[in-house]
Amino acid sequence: MSIEALGIAEIRTILSSLSRIMTEKKVELTNLDGAVGDGDLGLTMEKAFIVARDDAAASTETDLGKVLVKVGMAIARAAPSTMGTLVATGFMSGGKALGGAFSLGLEEMTAFFDAFVNGIMQRGKSKPGEKTIVDVLYPAAQALREAASSGSSLAEAFRSCRIAAKNGLARSRDMIAQHGRVAYYQEQSKGMEDPGAVAGSYIIDGFVSVITGEE
Repeated sequence: MSIEALGIAEIRTILSSLSRIMTEKKVELTNLDGAVGDGDLGLTMEKAFIVARDDAAASTETDLGKVLVKVGMAIARAAPSTMGTLVATGFMSGGKALGGAFSLGLEEMTAFFDAFVNGIMQRGKSKPGEKTIVDVLYPAAQALREAASSGSSLAEAFRSCRIAAKNGLARSRDMIAQHGRVAYYQEQSKGMEDPGAVAGSYIIDGFVSVITGEE
């Protein structure tokens, strides 16, 4: 069953879902990263979302923006690698954009994901088209903005968000990497799967599965 607004219980469920997904996908992410980088992405994402889940579960805070900022801070401490830092920045930036919100509808979730991806772009000095996590998250955030402007329900918006993320991931395969170790491959990186972009698609999946009630 889909929901129309998120409270603290739903945020905890989303983070629990993300923790489960990243544990399930740890080997896949490790193998993808090992082919082009240092092979620590699977462990990084698993650690990041275990602490995110646990931090939110233990929180007595009711301001959801503050909850998500603190989740980002917990990720930064537990997973201080490049991708861990970017994801932590996303959560901190997204949480700050929510102010004193105690319930998150489509308007608030649009603001969260806009700030999430902008925070990552600023921290990573990246932009769409450079074969990174941004190429998944930017179109996902854009889809939410378009859905919000057309009066979609929260569930409908996140279904569109997942489609945009998957399309972004597919497009990223034909891009030439500009960041990280995979950038050393230059033209050879075309056709490769970017590990960060794949991880980004799983972040979107974690939100969508809870909000829509669909795996």
